[in-house]
Amino acid sequence: MAAAGRAVSAVPVTDLFRVLDLTGVFTNAVLGGVIARRAKFDPVGFVVLAILSGLGGGLIRDTLLQRGTPVALTDYAYLTTAFGGAALAYLVRVEGRLWDRAWPVVDALALGCWAAAGAQKTLGVGLGWLPAVLLGTITAVGGGAVRDIVLRRVPAVLGGNTLYATSAALASGVLVILAYQGYPTAGSLAALVVGAGLCLLARWRRWILPDADAWSPKQVVPARYRARLRGGVLRRPGRRDGRDRP
Repeated sequence: MAAAGRAVSAVPVTDLFRVLDLTGVFTNAVLGGVIARRAKFDPVGFVVLAILSGLGGGLIRDTLLQRGTPVALTDYAYLTTAFGGAALAYLVRVEGRLWDRAWPVVDALALGCWAAAGAQKTLGVGLGWLPAVLLGTITAVGGGAVRDIVLRRVPAVLGGNTLYATSAALASGVLVILAYQGYPTAGSLAALVVGAGLCLLARWRRWILPDADAWSPKQVVPARYRARLRGGVLRRPGRRDGRDRP
């Protein structure tokens, strides 16, 4: 009886996650189309960037798990949703205050949803907590990273932006902890809240991770050498002709 009750109560959660999943696919597909418009791509470029943005992370996850065909290729709702986002961005100039306000919220919800789904699916095939956190994070950020690489840009998740991959990793960790305690459904909801909430809070507060220079000692190079380093060549003192000693 208790098991049946848990199964029934899980149905709305599954439906909620599917709605959030497809909404995230659509919104990120539109974002891919917006980027394609800025780059003046043709319709093929719109479709490619929409698929990479909306489905790339899940495709990478399912390929690494090697447990059958990626779900984006077996469930037509995913490709159809990505194509719809590409078509909207191609036919309509998506911009303005409404887009600027709605997209960060939907993107944050998608991040939490994708991180939870990726971590849960990894645990479901029998892998441990570390692969689950890794693949949950890849599910959430992989599509955007591949899109940036295709556009010959440094992926935004590598630094200089507000917390994104960090939010996905923490959301995946929350899912793993609660799943190990026997509460996978609660873990999915908690991961969604943690991932989306931290992502939005980081955008609002402009939280970013420190770069390497923030932790490096400032006096590693002696003062007498710094001027020579700024000139591009490190020359040892004692030779007027500027050549290094043998």
